[in-house]
This record gives sequence, structure tokens and C-alpha cells, in this order.
Amino acid sequence: MFKLIKAAFLGLIAMAFTASSYADITFVSWGGAYTNSQQKAYIDTWSKGSGVTVESYNGGLGEIKAQVEAGNVTWDVVDVLPDQAITGCDEGLFEKVDQSEFLNDLVVPPVSECVVPQIFWAYTVFYDKAAFPGKKPKRMKDFFDVKKFPGKRGIHTWANALIEMALVADGVKPKKVYDVMSTPEGIDRAFAKLDTIKDHVVFWSAGSKPLELVSSGEVVMAIAYNGRIGAAILSEGKDFEYIWDGTVLEQEYLVAIKGGKNTAEALEFMAHASSAASNAEQAKYIPYGPMRKSSINIIKKGEPWFIKEGGNIDILPHMPTTPKVLKKAVIADPYWWADNGAEVSERFGAWKGN
Repeated sequence: MFKLIKAAFLGLIAMAFTASSYADITFVSWGGAYTNSQQKAYIDTWSKGSGVTVESYNGGLGEIKAQVEAGNVTWDVVDVLPDQAITGCDEGLFEKVDQSEFLNDLVVPPVSECVVPQIFWAYTVFYDKAAFPGKKPKRMKDFFDVKKFPGKRGIHTWANALIEMALVADGVKPKKVYDVMSTPEGIDRAFAKLDTIKDHVVFWSAGSKPLELVSSGEVVMAIAYNGRIGAAILSEGKDFEYIWDGTVLEQEYLVAIKGGKNTAEALEFMAHASSAASNAEQAKYIPYGPMRKSSINIIKKGEPWFIKEGGNIDILPHMPTTPKVLKKAVIADPYWWADNGAEVSERFGAWKGN
């Protein structure tokens, strides 16, 4: 009996020690390969990571608002898009964070006081090299040139990125795109350029679809998420090629929900996840671009970086935030889309239907 009591007592001590060695927080993201990369890069490398529970959601602020308003916050750290980060911070749904550690190390300034940096993902044009045995497309204007490069184009069913890409194809420099978009004439110009491919498009809404369209030959070029393209090349051996010219970069952030029971641990986890080393670590598992400039330097020194069975692969040619790509890229402006997105999206819906 004494041995059983002693064993039980030692077990309780072990449980108490284990409980004190990790944080019991819930991390919420988008699922799939992206969340898997966060698990490996952020959670598995955190000293308290064994206490992190991972859940998936479909975005938006609805569930977050409901938890805060009910005073029953069960999520701690959430991966959010920039518009959600701006609105949620303004409405007091998120904790403000100390940004001094990374503020001068970002490709663009943070969108609010409540965020820590994650990654850039990109809308990027790509094609199968076999589709163009001769001269190959290299610039955004080639995507819109159906005479020089005949064939169908795969485009998504919403306006974001398509407006920017159309203007780049029409000769607007990437850094000037939003200046042009801020005029009625600029939007007219974008839709006029979209008209040039209207009879040659196949629409997609699911992220896997453009890869299928290009692989089957149904389209000769498509816009897709750069991470999907990179995964197909790096993990599946697809002979795809990027057109980085005019690629549109979108931001991704982490926030801590206000009123949670584990705020201190949540902020500690966010500090770890947003470190230069952690941002670089994620690129070992998915080809999204870290928001921190110093993370790119870590990757450069560590190439080959992307982990693959049989030997690592150089990841920088697949990253949307290298200096070479940034010179050609448009960085999406969430403030512009917050102010103008509804009107432009309505017009785009009419354009699709005509």
C-alpha cells in the first residue's frame, strides 16, 4: 500500500512539474500545410510548446467578437489577415504588443499596434514549362497578351490582386499602382486591361484548382498562391515556372485576444513566433516569405534550407520577399481595400457576369 501511495504522490509531483513547464494556450490558424509549418517552426521549437492546442478556423472576427463579448475567451493566439488585424485592434478585441524588437526589421510597417509579424504570401502567375517550348512568358504583360502567348488563363473569382496585376500589365510601375488605383481613371484602366483576356479566362475559387488547370493543360497560365506553386515544385517535382513580375504580396499576422486567461503566455509565444529565427524556420516547410528582413539573411546563410527527404533544397528562388522579387512586386494595401473594396468588388462581379 505504501508503495502505491508513494507512486501516486510521485506521479502528482511529476504532473505538477510538467504543468509548470508549459503554457496551456490555444493557437488558431487556417489549417493544412500552412498550420503544419507553424506547428514545426513555432510550437515545436518553443520551450513551452507541449501545452499548445491548435485549432483551425475560416477567418473573420465573428467568433472572436462572440468570445470577447461573452467574457469567455477560449482562443489565445490567432493568425489573422491585415484587415481583421486593423479592425480588431480598433475595436479592442486584441491586446496591444511591444513591437520594439522587430519594428525596424520589417519589409513594411505593421498594420496596427496589436500585431506581430508572420509571413507574406503572394498571388503569383505561373505556367508549366512544357506549355511553351519556344519563347516563354516572363512579365505580367505576357499574361495579358493572348496573341503572343495564346491559350486560356486561370484567374480567381474576386477582385483583389487582379486589379493591381492588370495595371502592372498596362505599364504602371508596381510602386505606383495604388496611386493609379486611387483615381476613377485608374480603375477604368484596370478593367479595360481585364477586358483583353475576358474571353480567355477560366475562373477558380479553391486554392488547389489553378494547379490542376495548368497541369491538365486546360489553361496555359494561371494566378495561384505562391505557396501552392512552391509546394508543387519542391515536394511534387512539377516543372512549373513563376512570373514574379507584378506578383501581389499579402500580409499575415498573429494577435492575442483580449480578455484571455493566458495572456502572459500568449504574448510570450507570440514573441517567440515572431523572432527572426522562427520566421526563417517556417521557410523550411513552406515557401512563404518572412516579414522580417533579417530572416532572409538567416535563410541565405543556411541554404539549402527547405527540408525534403533525400536532401534539402534551396528555398530562396521560391520566396516572395527576396530583394530581387520585391523590386517587381506590388505590396497589397489593406487600407485601400478596406476603403474601396466593396465598390470595386461589385464592379468586378458585374464584369464576370457580362
